[in-house]
Amino acid sequence: MPPDPRFADGSMPRDPRFAGASMPRDPRDPRDPRGLPQPRRRRPVEQPTDVIPAVPAEEPIDDLFDEHDPEYDPEYEYDDYEDDDYAEPEEEPVDEPPAKRPRKKRKRAFGWIAAVVVLALLAGGAWFGYQKIFGYADFDGSGQGDALVQVEDGDTTSAIGAKLTDAGVVASSRAFVKAGAENIALSRIQQGYYLMRQHMSGESAVELITSAPARVGRLEIRPYTQFDDITQPGGKVTPGVFSLMSKASCATVNGKSTCLPVEELRKTVADADLKALGAPEWALGDAGKALSKDKRLEGLIAPGVYDVKPGWSATELITYLVKQSADAMQAAGLGAQNTGPGMTPYQTLIIASLIEREAIKPDFGKISRVIYNRLAQHTKLQLDSTVNYVLDRPTLLTKPEDREKAGPYNTYSIPALPPTPIAVPSSEAIKAALDPAAGAWIFFVKCEKDGHSCFAVTNDEHNDNKRLAQSRGVY
Repeated sequence: MPPDPRFADGSMPRDPRFAGASMPRDPRDPRDPRGLPQPRRRRPVEQPTDVIPAVPAEEPIDDLFDEHDPEYDPEYEYDDYEDDDYAEPEEEPVDEPPAKRPRKKRKRAFGWIAAVVVLALLAGGAWFGYQKIFGYADFDGSGQGDALVQVEDGDTTSAIGAKLTDAGVVASSRAFVKAGAENIALSRIQQGYYLMRQHMSGESAVELITSAPARVGRLEIRPYTQFDDITQPGGKVTPGVFSLMSKASCATVNGKSTCLPVEELRKTVADADLKALGAPEWALGDAGKALSKDKRLEGLIAPGVYDVKPGWSATELITYLVKQSADAMQAAGLGAQNTGPGMTPYQTLIIASLIEREAIKPDFGKISRVIYNRLAQHTKLQLDSTVNYVLDRPTLLTKPEDREKAGPYNTYSIPALPPTPIAVPSSEAIKAALDPAAGAWIFFVKCEKDGHSCFAVTNDEHNDNKRLAQSRGVY
């Protein structure tokens, strides 16, 4: 084949585009009509020296032209060229830092775990809140074993439930409160000691604590009571303070009796230091004048309802009573600096005990005045109550032979007060002894069946009152 005359000199003619010669613009050449390369993101391309240069490499068409380029004509296409003709030279791979995707996965996993934990906590908190508001623990059945619980004045149902929970009686305070919500008896429960069983259902606990057998240690001492029992006409016995204390101490806790025998109580009073027991200072000297040492506390126990804890020793029980009574007498107005007219505190207490045994409350003030008037005139009191105190009998008429047995308590023969009180005086009797009614009465006699007395200044008036009492069947 004859050589191409264009290559006769064995060299490639220089492209007029690179020799500065003017050459018609190829319509496929994506350059400025002026023949200048477009400035958009071009990169210089090295020209080979031994081959015919190709069209200068350009950025990929998709990168160079877009619909926002003012030079771009969407109608113009380059069908005769392949994309590879204008491809960028491959660059050497550059080392990049390790991918962080695994860390993101770990973070994502940790996030899921945290979310699950939060949901679990929220669910647990919601359940706890539900249990706190609506749920509660409760035992089944009526329980077993004994538990002693004290209900104090002012305790609410919730407070009682809390005490029962602490003692192991119920599983929760709410179980008790819920069971007793509509129980009227529970709302009226009184202070004191209650013998319960352990591990009871709330319903069983409410039923037991509102029943009479549950209340233990209740000691009620009424005015007029004396330490020894009194035998009534017909043989009926009215228990005295010793018997009442013994009965109140009784309970059976876990199969063991807590009862204190009367004789043990008597011995404790006889042997104890009255000051250590809590007796008022003003009573310590005169209390020893009693007929026997076991009666030294006569009159020093105030009436009222006491809560005796089953299991107390005799000393603990008596000390509790004496101290409570000292406070009650002080509250009633009796003290070292507050006494009846011309009397010591102990003498005032004796007068209060006589008033209590001789009259009913409406007549307390007048009876007190009669006693003071007689003492002022050195007249014998002539009270049957003092004679019957020695005989352990109720206040009734006495016989001459009875008066001979009364000794220092025979106010028919001694123009003075008996040596000690003869009964438990009420606060009303103490107040009457502190402040007797105004009057000149010297005599009185019970003249009405309801207990009221008739009072007189002269003996003649007194005889008239006695005849009136006889006509009414009282005297």
